[in-house]
Amino acid sequence: MTDFTEPRFDHPPRPMAQRVGAILWPSFFSAGVATMAFFAFVDPLMLRDMTFPSMPMTRGVGYTIGFFMFWVATASASLFTWILLRPASRFNRPIPHK
Repeated sequence: MTDFTEPRFDHPPRPMAQRVGAILWPSFFSAGVATMAFFAFVDPLMLRDMTFPSMPMTRGVGYTIGFFMFWVATASASLFTWILLRPASRFNRPIPHK
């Protein structure tokens, strides 16, 4: 049986720069790959014509907007994964007995 009254070993919290880097770097890489795969089949100007035909835009701006949209999407997924993988021991402390 597990004794929950004894303190358990817990890793110290990581520095903020390491936490942010662990979220942004993999999502940056994934966004780059997703941008290349998506725009290999989709022309940004044709996409613009279907969605916002009156908006003046070049292909480069379309690639940039697409990259940042993919980056936000993959960073959100990485952040959600980080939230789910935090150790429960930091949040589920035993109730002290009086």
